[in-house]
This record gives sequence, structure tokens and C-alpha cells, in this order.
Amino acid sequence: MRATGVHEDVIVVESRVWRTTATVVRSGSEAFMVDSPVFPDELELLPALLEQANFPFSGLIATHGDWDHLLGRLAFPGAALAVSETTAARLRAHPGAAQRALRDFDERHYLERPVPLTLGSVEALPVPGYCGLGEHELELHPADGHTVDGMAIWIPWAKVLVCGDYLSPVEIPMPEASIDGYLATLARLEPLVNQAAYVVPGHGSPIDAAAARTLLREDREYLDRLRERRASASALPPGRRDAEQRRLHDANLARLRAGDAP
Repeated sequence: MRATGVHEDVIVVESRVWRTTATVVRSGSEAFMVDSPVFPDELELLPALLEQANFPFSGLIATHGDWDHLLGRLAFPGAALAVSETTAARLRAHPGAAQRALRDFDERHYLERPVPLTLGSVEALPVPGYCGLGEHELELHPADGHTVDGMAIWIPWAKVLVCGDYLSPVEIPMPEASIDGYLATLARLEPLVNQAAYVVPGHGSPIDAAAARTLLREDREYLDRLRERRASASALPPGRRDAEQRRLHDANLARLRAGDAP
């Protein structure tokens, strides 16, 4: 696990698997952790890491309902978890789905965890909207398309955008819910990217605004080609053409053929 400070009030932790990120943001005497790393030892280290960095932990936020972003309560048992209203609806509609997906992952990788995952109380946040943190507010922006739910978080005083599973330097777009929805989210993120000092994707290291603008353009072009059935594995975005990205591309095509990503 790697920790990177992108602002005096923002630390980004990157998991060893899928390079899943967790972002800890501080204001005054409060700090929220957005999303989560994945491996048990990474989660175990988080409380000490935040204490050493003088980030007084206050609560959890998840950008969307995919299980690998929901593991914060394994590091902070009993902590409240805040999500968008769309994510809260997804979790209610599919109770236990995250726990089953985590169990399948752990069994495939021979992992043991000291306690099972329980999501506990989930607070639904209106999106678009704001979430108070100490002396400041986080801005919440809709971010659906990758999944049916989700939000991106703009940290205005730090000029950091935490965008969930968008604008990844290591992973191609996966429009599991809707290509049009994914493109609409990219359009909403664009003005925030243009203001950002750093963008934190759900998978991959933090990037500056120039790199994020390049990724946004490449992702938009890829999705346009995908929608028009012109996307081939050889035309994947630069830097994202390895065997795993080709597999994800094949899955995108399969969803498109099945009519699951209009």
C-alpha cells in the first residue's frame, strides 16, 4: 500500500490490488475517508496512518456501491457510512451483494479477514449537493454510467477531485450501466478537472489536471467508438492496452451486444 499527500489536507492511499484508491480529507478537527483499500493488512494499517498524519477520523464516504470501495468499516468498525441516494437505493435493492462479492474475492485469493463486512448504518446524501466537513463543505456531483449509482467529490479548498471509477490512468472505461450516462458524467466532471490541482481516480495514482484532461478526451473517444461499434482492441487508449484491458474491452462489447449499455 502506498500513501501520497496531494495537499496538506488530502492523503491518497493506493491498494496493491487493482490500484484501488482511498482518499482521506481533513478540515479542522474532522477527517473523512472516501472509498477504501482492499487487502486486510492495508485496512489494518489505516487507523495508525491517520493518527500519525494527524488526520482525526470522523466518518466514511463511498463514491459508489462496488464492493471494493465499501471496505472502510473493516478498518473503522462502527463508523457511519455516507453514500449518494442512488448508492443507498442500490444497496437496499441488493442486500448482501457486497459481502458475497468480497467473500468470493477472498476465497479466490486465500485471504482471511478477522471479521465479516457489515455496512451498518448508511446515510443517504442528496446529490448534487454538499457535505459538511469541519470548517468546509465537500461538493457532491452525480457520477453514474459506470454503474447505476455514484457521485464524484470536489474538495474546493484543496482543488482535488475524487471521481470514483472514472478518469483512470490504468483502466479503460467500463460503462456497466450506460454509455450515454458515462459520457454525461465525463461532461459534468470536465469543468472540475479544469480547476483541479489533482484528480484522484478510483483506480490508479493521483494525476494532475493536464493528464486528467488527456484521459477525459481519450475516454470520450473510446466510448464514442464503442457506441458506434467501431472500437477494436487495437484502438484502446494509449497506456491501457494490456491483456487485462483487452479483456475488459471484450466485456464492454458483450454488454453492448446484449443491450445492457445503451
